[in-house]
Amino acid sequence: MNAWDGISEFIAVSERQSFTAAAKQLGISVAQVSRQVTALEEKLGTQLFYRTTRKVSVTEAGQIYYQHCRQLLDGLGEAERAIGNLTEVPRGKLKLTAPTTYGETVIAPLVNDFVARYPDLEVQCRFTNQKLDLVLEGYDMAIRLGRLEGTTGSLMTQQLSTRRLYACAARSYIAKRGEPYSLSELNHHNCLVGTLDYWRFEEDGRERTIRIHGSIHANSGQALLDAALKGIGIVQLPDYYVDPWIASGDLIPVLTKYQPSDEGIWAIYPTNRHLSPKIRMLVEHLGRYLGS
Repeated sequence: MNAWDGISEFIAVSERQSFTAAAKQLGISVAQVSRQVTALEEKLGTQLFYRTTRKVSVTEAGQIYYQHCRQLLDGLGEAERAIGNLTEVPRGKLKLTAPTTYGETVIAPLVNDFVARYPDLEVQCRFTNQKLDLVLEGYDMAIRLGRLEGTTGSLMTQQLSTRRLYACAARSYIAKRGEPYSLSELNHHNCLVGTLDYWRFEEDGRERTIRIHGSIHANSGQALLDAALKGIGIVQLPDYYVDPWIASGDLIPVLTKYQPSDEGIWAIYPTNRHLSPKIRMLVEHLGRYLGS
């Protein structure tokens, strides 16, 4: 009798509390299940089940043995799936959510490239700035920006890249109102207000949050960017909004010595014992392009 003989039969009887039900689950005869369990008991030198004409129950020794065997069998299944996944390609449905602007401008093109490469995959994207409950709403993955708050043990996280916040203004605004050189000077400037009424900076290695006020309030980064480009005020936005305009000279970074530390861009997905090929490969694909 080798090390694995009788293990599947023993686990099935333990979980079903019946030799007949275990045999049906395994697709073998009741007599074969009984022989394998009896042989296992003889090998171990202990009784694993109490048997009566009406009931089968697990002994104390059987309960201990079951816990260890269940882990071993689960591990074997995971090992087999891991090897199988090496040759698998993404297929089926994948439900993803990401912040609106970043999702539309950065994530969507990369996801489209991925689907073009794996046409058996069907992706449903929802771009929203709401923090959705992935488990409750059935999402396979979320892209989150900045600091992770409220992430529970039921979710896995993987950093894909980083983003950088810039405070910047158009040349026309600086020509009219001047450039601020200290954080306190923001009180005398028109600051374009987004969802939050404060900006983050770093001073002497410590984070500073500065309350701001201005003539425009909007929950849209694109709207604030447009206002900044038109010389209405100073804006603080992530790099994916302002990089092209800084490169062209249309926006000038200000308060650069108070630049806050880079923040993470994250892939979040529900915890599983083994990550499916479609999620694992999409995370790798996003990380490869965003990281570069």
